[in-house]
This record gives sequence, structure tokens and C-alpha cells, in this order.
Amino acid sequence: MTLRDLPRALIQSSEGYAGKVATLRHQASATTGDIMATTGEQKKPSLNKKRKAAKTPKWKHDGVRVIPGHSLDPNTPQTPGMSRKAAINFARAGAQKIWAGTVSIRPNAKTGAHHHGELESVIYVVRGRARMRWGEQLEFMAEAGPGDFIFVPPFVPHQEINASRDESLECVLVRSDATAVVVNLNILPVEQPETVKWIDPIHRS
Repeated sequence: MTLRDLPRALIQSSEGYAGKVATLRHQASATTGDIMATTGEQKKPSLNKKRKAAKTPKWKHDGVRVIPGHSLDPNTPQTPGMSRKAAINFARAGAQKIWAGTVSIRPNAKTGAHHHGELESVIYVVRGRARMRWGEQLEFMAEAGPGDFIFVPPFVPHQEINASRDESLECVLVRSDATAVVVNLNILPVEQPETVKWIDPIHRS
């Protein structure tokens, strides 16, 4: 190489070096961008989850529900002679397996005969005197007062009667499904039903 060729060689060498530096800078920039993007994708969901959790705490609206007594719903299947109001069901509280509400019967009034299909029912007497009749011809009878529980098995024809002439009968009713099933029946009852007393099958004397 002569002295005349030296400047050209130096120029080519510097251009090659500059190209390598540019390539390394581009690779470093791309790597840094990937790292930042990856880091950002990992952090954003956790921040969003924290913000979402802060807005809607667990169980706030899908945990315990308190339904005020003045907010019961009368739009539920009825039987002549009584007034039912729904407190707990799927539409009002998200209940999946029970229905709960109240039953009111005027003094000296009675309901028509009916049953509740496959559902089991529990009635708790709050006030008044309940006279229950049941059977194919409502041939059996029992009475219940405040604090007493009444159990009605599936498909049993029955009738609720307010045994008081001057006091309304007020009860709490719970059934084994969130759907309100009421099948009203046309039954000619016997004149003199047989009184049946419950015998405790566990604590028999």
C-alpha cells in the first residue's frame, strides 16, 4: 500500500467501524424495547386487578342480603283466601335452592286446597292460630300457634285456616326451591276431619 492509498483505506475502515457501531446500537435499542414491553405487559394486569378489586370488594353485593319487611313482593302465585309475599328467591336475592316469604290470612278465613308439587314447605307461625287440614279429602287436621313449625311434604293436598275470629294469621314460609310452585285443587272436604298430633320419632317416651 502506497502513501497515496492510505487515506482511502482509512476512510473505508472508519465507514466499516461506524456501520458496526450503528448495528450494535440498533440491536441494543430493540432489546431494550422488548424488555420494556415485556415488563409493561406483566405489570399492567396486576395494576388493573388491584384497581378492580378496590372498586368492587368481594362479597359486597353477592354476599349476605338483608331484605326489609316493607320491601316484600306480592307478585307471586296466590291461593284464594291468603296473601303471599316473596322475600327471598332467585330474582330478588340470587337464591338457587330456596324460596322464602310471608303468608297472611284474615280472621276466620281459609284458603283453597292446594299443593306445591315436588317442593317441601316449612311454615313458622308468627302470630295467630293456624288450623291445617290435609289429605285427599282434607280429612286430617292439626293446629299450630306462635312459635310452632309446620312441615308440608311434596304433593300433599292441604288447606290453611285462620282459627281465630278476631286476629289475623301471620306466618313465615320457606320452600325447598327458588321457584314458587302452587297447584290449586278442587276438593270436596269431609265435614269432620280427624285430629292428628305429631309424635317426635327421636324422643319418644
